[in-house]
Amino acid sequence: MPSPFPGMDPYLEDPGLWPDVHNSLIVTAREFLVPHLRPKYLIRIEERPYISGEDDPGRTVMIPDIRIGRQPPRKVAAGKASATEATSITAPEVLPTLLDEDIREPYLAIRDRDDRNLVALIEVLSPTNKTAGSEGCRSYRKEKTEILGSPIHWMEIDLLRTGGPTVPRLAPPYDYVVHVSRADKRPNGYIWRIDLEEGLPVVGVPLKAGDPDAPLDLQKVLSVTYDRANYDSTVDYRKPPAVPLARDRVRWANQLLRDKGFR
Repeated sequence: MPSPFPGMDPYLEDPGLWPDVHNSLIVTAREFLVPHLRPKYLIRIEERPYISGEDDPGRTVMIPDIRIGRQPPRKVAAGKASATEATSITAPEVLPTLLDEDIREPYLAIRDRDDRNLVALIEVLSPTNKTAGSEGCRSYRKEKTEILGSPIHWMEIDLLRTGGPTVPRLAPPYDYVVHVSRADKRPNGYIWRIDLEEGLPVVGVPLKAGDPDAPLDLQKVLSVTYDRANYDSTVDYRKPPAVPLARDRVRWANQLLRDKGFR
């Protein structure tokens, strides 16, 4: 069953579901690009590693179910305490201990088949990439800075409404955005602004000079991903999405879901 939304499905932004959505989008995008890259290019899923410590602010979006369990101390009845009661241990608070974790974020790398040189890099953003002060954000920005200072093309696909802006100079309003920085056109970049009410665009992935851009139909990528992963059996459209909609979108989304028979 397809998603009831015409473009990005805001219910897929749920932090508990997004890691699966993120990985599935990358795999499906590669599948769609392969026919346009043969025989000159290879496209592989590569990883950007970083260490996330206990005080990393990105942990709040990486592990959304972390809670501090509080258990009130046991009350002792008034009067003289017995010997057993006098030696009872007061119930403590329960606090999860978060150990340092080795995180590996996947992305798509397009390489020349002959010399294996990197031609273009495609990122699908995660919440940690947009959380200020997090290790995931620092790692992402470091790689982006290095790529933008090189002869490699850069594409970032941001299908998350939370977190800091992907393109700092791009003023709202927009819900989602795709940014392409072509190595031969810098400092200029190409932007696709996307509203919740519209479908995702077909974007061009730049390759080596003389080769046409490889088309990437993001709406088809999302639709195939949604269908293959059977997300309709996971998402409860009777409830509001985990990441709240803007006030002016709530009425539109509610009406859409009623019209499609989800409410």
